[in-house]
Amino acid sequence: MGNKEIQEQRMKGYFIQATKEILKGEGLRNISVRNIAERAGYSYATLYNYFKDVRDLIFECVVDFQEECETFVLSESAKNKPGIEKIRAIAKAYVKYFIQYPGTFELFFLEKTNDVANKQPTLKLISNFLDRLSNNDWEYCITTKVMTAEAAKVKKNTLHFTLVGMLLLYSNRRQPETYKEFSEEVGNQINSILAMK
Repeated sequence: MGNKEIQEQRMKGYFIQATKEILKGEGLRNISVRNIAERAGYSYATLYNYFKDVRDLIFECVVDFQEECETFVLSESAKNKPGIEKIRAIAKAYVKYFIQYPGTFELFFLEKTNDVANKQPTLKLISNFLDRLSNNDWEYCITTKVMTAEAAKVKKNTLHFTLVGMLLLYSNRRQPETYKEFSEEVGNQINSILAMK
């Protein structure tokens, strides 16, 4: 990689990092070209040398946040046996990540899709994320005949919608009231879904 490419990657990195900090701390409502440029320490016109628009930059942030979350989830679930036990650990770690970073949860699941990015891949990245994290373990369950492919599909969908719904209620309404109660209920729901016939 030449000096020009290194410089370009470095500059893109400054803008991505600034955008991520704003998203995590203040949410999408406070994203503007001027805010991002100010946080990055460059003029707002410079941003357009590296990104088509703010939505293009937000797409890059979604990818980065997913990489962060994936690293966290895989680290949290690394010691679990493949299959059901690992799916359970992945699901719990997934919830834990979004509780720690509510701004990221808001970006992924609460913002209107028009505000997040005008790219279809962004929506696909977000909606398939939990499946992608646990896909090897669902496949393991199918190949070892723990469950059928149809049962795995139903459980996957149920798990995805249940966890997002629970995160939504807890993040916005504090239902249940304490994190301890929320965590216990998440565990109960995961166990119930994975035990479904």
